[in-house]
Amino acid sequence: MKLTTYSDYALRVLMYAGAAGGRLVTIEETARIYGISQAHLMKVVNGLTKAGYLRGVRGRSGGFMLAGRPEEINLGAVLRATETDFALVECFTPANQCLISSHCRLPRLFNKALTAFVATFDAYTLADIMLPEQAFTQSAPPTLTMHTPTFPT
Repeated sequence: MKLTTYSDYALRVLMYAGAAGGRLVTIEETARIYGISQAHLMKVVNGLTKAGYLRGVRGRSGGFMLAGRPEEINLGAVLRATETDFALVECFTPANQCLISSHCRLPRLFNKALTAFVATFDAYTLADIMLPEQAFTQSAPPTLTMHTPTFPT
């Protein structure tokens, strides 16, 4: 499963807002920190505000901040609010045209895997993944480390 860029940005926005404590942060500042589009972030911040995860302050000195404590922001709930399509395969969609759907055993496995994926996020809150504010102000990006999943043999 691959999360949408929207969900990725939503988690990053929440992490940055959490690191800022009670300070208002702006979309411009957040876009600069992450090196991503302000237009995309505006949509994400608006969505997180409507969902109740952020509190927006309009005006010249406005910005956004967490609407609650990091310990109260469940990551599974955030994914459910930001992911619009958990249809891993065609048979999960209303437009399913697969000829073996009525007899196939794969949907049960896909559903079990999806449930486990989201349940993993349900076990964590924003507080569990927060970074100190200085982690966002380092001058050079860290070296990318790929985390390759391990599968039982």
